[in-house]
Amino acid sequence: MRIRTTAATATVVGALALSVVAIPSAQADGRYGDIAITKVTVNGGKNVVVGTSAVKKFSVTIQAKDDSGIKAAEVNLIGPSFGFLETSDTKCSGNTCTAKFVVDPKVDLAYRNDVAGNWYVDAWVDAKDGDYVWTEKAKAFKLQRASRLSVNAAPEPVKKGKTLTVTGKLERANWETFKYHGYGSQSVKLQFLKKGAKSWSTVKTVKGSSTGTLKTTVKASADGYWRYSFAGTASTPAVSSTGDFVDVK
Repeated sequence: MRIRTTAATATVVGALALSVVAIPSAQADGRYGDIAITKVTVNGGKNVVVGTSAVKKFSVTIQAKDDSGIKAAEVNLIGPSFGFLETSDTKCSGNTCTAKFVVDPKVDLAYRNDVAGNWYVDAWVDAKDGDYVWTEKAKAFKLQRASRLSVNAAPEPVKKGKTLTVTGKLERANWETFKYHGYGSQSVKLQFLKKGAKSWSTVKTVKGSSTGTLKTTVKASADGYWRYSFAGTASTPAVSSTGDFVDVK
C-alpha cells in the first residue's frame, strides 16, 4: 500500500493507495479495436462500508469481450475530495479481470472523513491482439462510514395506554479519530413489531439532536418490539437497531 500526501511524499507498504493530492487529468474514454467492457461489479454489488479499525477487503470484477481474448486490466477507484485508490493485485482469466482492494481505515483513509460518499471505477482493459478500451466512471458505488443505532423503550413493563419513552442514538465511524461519533440532525423512523407479527410498521419519524441522540414518546397498546431505523445517506449506510421488547400489562 502506498500513501501519498500533500507534500508529495510516499511511503511504500503494500498494494493500495489513497491519494489526497490533485489527480492528473486522465484521458477521455476511448478504445482501439473491437474490445468492449460488458459489466463491472464492485464488492459483489454492495456498497463498501468501513469502520474505525477493521480492515475491509473487497474486489472489483471487470467483464470484457474481444475476439482475441483479454490480456490484462488496470482498475482505479476515484472518490470525492480527490480520493484515489489503486491496486497492483489485478488478475485476468478468460473474459473476467478481478482487482482486489484492501482498505485499512487507520492507514488508507488518511484521517479524512471527506472521502466518504460517491465513488467511481475507472477501467483500462487490454486484449491479446493489442486492442484496448478505457472507460472513466465505468461503475458507481459508495464508500461509506459504518453506522450503528441503539434503542431503549421504558418503562418495562408498562400498563396499557400509558406513555412509553423511546430513546436511542445514531452514530457513525469517524476516520479522523477512529471512534464512533453521533450523527446529528438525521431523520430516523420509530418502528413497532407487534408480538406474533412478521413485519415492522412505522409509527413516526423522529429528528435526532445535533449529537445524534433520539427521544420520543408513544402510547403503549400491545406487547411487541420497538426499534429505530435509519435509511442512510451517501456517506453512511442504512442501519436498524435491534428490537427492544416491551410487555404491556
